Amino acid sequence: MADTRRRVKVYTLNEDRQWDDRGTGHVSSSYVERLKGMSLLVRAESDGSLLLESKINPNTAYQKQQDTLIVWSEAENYDLALSFQEKAGCDEIWEKICQVQGKDPSVDITQELVEESEEERFDDMSSPGLELPPCELSRLEELAELVAASLPSPLRREKLALALENEGYIKKLLELFHVCEDLENVEGLHHLYEIIKGIFLLNRTALFEVMFSEECIMDVIGCLEYDPTLSLPRKHREFLTKTAKFKEVIPISDPELKQKIHQTYRVQYIQDMVLPTPSVFEENMLSTLHSFIFFNKVEIVGMLQEDEKFLTELFAQLTDDSTDDDKRQELVNFLKEFCAFSQTLQPQNRDSFFKTLSSMGILPALEVILGMDDVQVRSAATDIFSYLVEYNPSMVREFVMQEAQQNDDDILLINLIIEHMICDPDPELGGAVQLMGLLRTLVDPENMLATANKTEKTEFLSFFYKHCMHVLTAPLLANTTEEKPSKGEASPYNEDFQTAQLLALILELLTFCVEHHTYHIKNYIINKDILRRVLVLMGSKHAFVALCALRFMRKIIGLKDEFYNRYIMKAFLFEAVVKAFLNNGSRYNLLNSAIIEMFEFIRVEDIKSLTAHVIENYWKALEDVDYVQTFKGLKLRYEQQRERQDNPKLDSMRSILRNNRYRRDARTLEEEEEMWFNTEEDEMEDGEPVILPTDKSKNDDEIMDHFGKFIERKKLKDGDEKEVLTKSTLTGRQSPSFKLSFSSSTSSGSSKSSLTSQSASSNSPGSPGSPGSPGSPGSIAKSTPHTAAITTKGGLIGLVDYPDDDDEEEEEEEEEDGEEKEPSAPLTKKSRLGS
Repeated sequence: MADTRRRVKVYTLNEDRQWDDRGTGHVSSSYVERLKGMSLLVRAESDGSLLLESKINPNTAYQKQQDTLIVWSEAENYDLALSFQEKAGCDEIWEKICQVQGKDPSVDITQELVEESEEERFDDMSSPGLELPPCELSRLEELAELVAASLPSPLRREKLALALENEGYIKKLLELFHVCEDLENVEGLHHLYEIIKGIFLLNRTALFEVMFSEECIMDVIGCLEYDPTLSLPRKHREFLTKTAKFKEVIPISDPELKQKIHQTYRVQYIQDMVLPTPSVFEENMLSTLHSFIFFNKVEIVGMLQEDEKFLTELFAQLTDDSTDDDKRQELVNFLKEFCAFSQTLQPQNRDSFFKTLSSMGILPALEVILGMDDVQVRSAATDIFSYLVEYNPSMVREFVMQEAQQNDDDILLINLIIEHMICDPDPELGGAVQLMGLLRTLVDPENMLATANKTEKTEFLSFFYKHCMHVLTAPLLANTTEEKPSKGEASPYNEDFQTAQLLALILELLTFCVEHHTYHIKNYIINKDILRRVLVLMGSKHAFVALCALRFMRKIIGLKDEFYNRYIMKAFLFEAVVKAFLNNGSRYNLLNSAIIEMFEFIRVEDIKSLTAHVIENYWKALEDVDYVQTFKGLKLRYEQQRERQDNPKLDSMRSILRNNRYRRDARTLEEEEEMWFNTEEDEMEDGEPVILPTDKSKNDDEIMDHFGKFIERKKLKDGDEKEVLTKSTLTGRQSPSFKLSFSSSTSSGSSKSSLTSQSASSNSPGSPGSPGSPGSPGSIAKSTPHTAAITTKGGLIGLVDYPDDDDEEEEEEEEEDGEEKEPSAPLTKKSRLGS
């Protein structure tokens, strides 16, 4: 396994025509019984696992490229490549392949696997080779026609490529090019353009190696300047020789590496700028050109990465105070391009690449560069930093936490990033948007690691809120120092568009923190009174800023956290929202809808504390809003709460009944719809409450008396509530028609209740209000005398009524009883509460 001659990388071509690295190992060829033939085997150098097992098929076309690559297709859309560390190993395996296929090892392709027509087979037998016309000026037109005629047929392309290789024809053509230029033979130059373009479409590595050699590449580019469709020739060679300058920021001692860099730049230029955009039918014809550039880049990154002297010198000069600004800019631009090249690497190689840069001290170097005044240098450093954050945010977090133990907050890397975001000179804040995205990645708990000894989330967020959050919120606090300006004074904050955009960016990040950081951001908001300052921006003339402030508050309310709710109520923070709502008037816009949605959320989720606060403090301002039923619905919620507070005995009764109601019996539809409850018999069957004899009659009287008063009040209110209900459909516990009923049933209307017989609601099976159904907030159960607690088979049940606990109570009931019990027949049946 230590034999480096046979050390290879295995690549497969993906759907995007990019090579994916499948691993590094050692290749061998041997007979595999299962495959019934000689096969190529590659075993991983790390663990000896089998990376590749491929039978050498006699009909498969193998290509040898760049002396160290062997490429072939296993199936129609499955291309493989072996990249050898040494040429000798490639030659050895190539000989094995040629031996199996009966080919001469001197060829670079064993055969072309194509579907040949009968005519092509006949041509192949009758004319084994393609004879090219003599390389003369007078025969250029004939040659151009021959190339164009050969491209549609894979067999003819193969013959043409072999003829061009064997006769050294390309160099003869390039000599003719010089003659045509000297004679200003425009027609001949146009023919040469078509011929060279056609040779590119032959997709042959052997031809590319000749064309891209140091002595030929500039002449090839020259031929491609004379496009017959253009009135004047392009000046690609002038650009490459005079405008594009190769700068060695750090001297490269390896001549092979230097030549490879030149070649890659020029071939990339040919692909991007010189060759015309390929048609749909020509795209696959340039796949070998893509592969040529890809493997060149991989080789360049690998050679630079292995040259420790080069990288050490690079980072030394980057951080050296004596390095002049122009030199430092060149060094940073080189490092940026180096990182961009690394994006072509596969994950394993990229991992090795960034580990090397990290060990060389790239993060301390970036910290130095970001502290400089040159805008272009800082911009390039930001791009490099983005590569690092996208690759491994944990590495960056670990560095900044270690750095905090030695440096002041002002010079921390993450604070430099925040300052650059705040001070972005671009009016559109393009750089700030990029930096905000990087900060969001760094503070995102989703990509933080957790180990047995420590959690990165806890450590980093504690660090961030202690050392960095005050820097992030500084512009927000500076621009919201007053709640409202005095009459005639300027606005309380800077209203220019750039500042507004910056505040919106900061609010977006803070909103993200509210959603993902739980107690860290909660402590910060409450201790620093952040929400009050944010809501000052509700008065901004920029609608998007006001919406960002509202979104921040909506995210806080959406958490339904009572710590936040008490903070909002204590500081009367709804005042800014209500004021903005009223100032907006009757305009039907996004601000109007967003504010209504926030109040609707409070109503639907039945956040009691906020409901009471809004109605008690802002009802007069909101009572005239009748184009939506949100605020009237909030008022009904509030009245329901007050009724329950004013009548605690009935509220307790409601809880008792709900805790002892029957579950749905799913055996038959009729049984479920006809659930009736008996006063005393069922009590002993289900739950068996323990009632003291001395208290029972007393409790019965109190309850019946109290309930009679409630029915009278209810009849008086029915008329008023029906009008509201026709405008706003309330479901579940939101129904106002049973403010003080035995349970928060989902009835949408009310029926007369009998005091002499116990009636029950019965809904269709599975409907939101059916007894015991998962979505049912509650259903009317049998009457039970009021006691301090009810002893059931499951233990004590408290009598505090929390509407949100209904589902949990249903689960408790299911655990208490092992089997369903059929209800007794009702004594009387005066009315049913329809849903």
